[in-house]
Amino acid sequence: MPELPEVETVRRTLTQLVVGKTIEAVQVLLPRIIQRPDDIRRFETELTGHTITEIGRRGKFLRIIMDGVVLVSHLRMEGRYGVYPADEQVEKHTHVIFTFTDGTQLRYKDVRQFGTMHLFAGGEELKEKPLSKLGLEPLDGDFTLEAFSQVISRRTTKIKPALLNQEYIVGLGNIYVDEALFRAKIHPERPASGLTPEELEVLHAAIVSTLEEAVAAGGSSIKSYVNGQGEMGMFQHSLQIYGRKGEECRRCGHPVEKSVVGGRGTHYCPACQTLASLTS
Repeated sequence: MPELPEVETVRRTLTQLVVGKTIEAVQVLLPRIIQRPDDIRRFETELTGHTITEIGRRGKFLRIIMDGVVLVSHLRMEGRYGVYPADEQVEKHTHVIFTFTDGTQLRYKDVRQFGTMHLFAGGEELKEKPLSKLGLEPLDGDFTLEAFSQVISRRTTKIKPALLNQEYIVGLGNIYVDEALFRAKIHPERPASGLTPEELEVLHAAIVSTLEEAVAAGGSSIKSYVNGQGEMGMFQHSLQIYGRKGEECRRCGHPVEKSVVGGRGTHYCPACQTLASLTS
């Protein structure tokens, strides 16, 4: 599933490609993609005539902001957007087509068909699901050490599931949680509430630096992710721990191990990331 860096990269790409364009028509080819409203024809007609003014992001969700309405889109496993000439043949697995007045189309393709779209009146999208209960944005100014510590230190669950919980911190998924915990030398099974203030400070910095570097590299193309121009991300070449089971740890040389933590495959170095705290 695309995580914050991948969705942020798509956001930036779509900003270049579709901001300022006006929707002439919408065609929904797979109705279950549309979660709101439940009337597909209403979805198509309510978007017609609107101009895209901004592409925003909240966690792993895209916010396609128009003059009066906002489309909230989640890519899920393999959803992707692309801009094409309207007369170019529509490829398989294309489920929603937005035709613009300039003769181009924004097409949403999704092989797995897990993506979702919700349409709201402008400003209402942040007050209702799926965005209303999302947590701290790790690349925003509000993601201070104090705010992070307050959220995490109260959790008795293991630190990895705590970081994956989108109601606490948004945008983090399996790849970047493993990478941040490795940078911070924190075992993924440590209780979140048991982290010392020093460890929380190191982890906070590791989350920010990992995400910033991933965004700068265009995200990670582990499976099928590409941005809105069909380009792969490059951060997978910088991954220190994720996907390296059995290989030597790049910090200490110990073999990288993989286990299941909170139902997710988890990579870590048992020598660098011990179950004891840094101060024990």
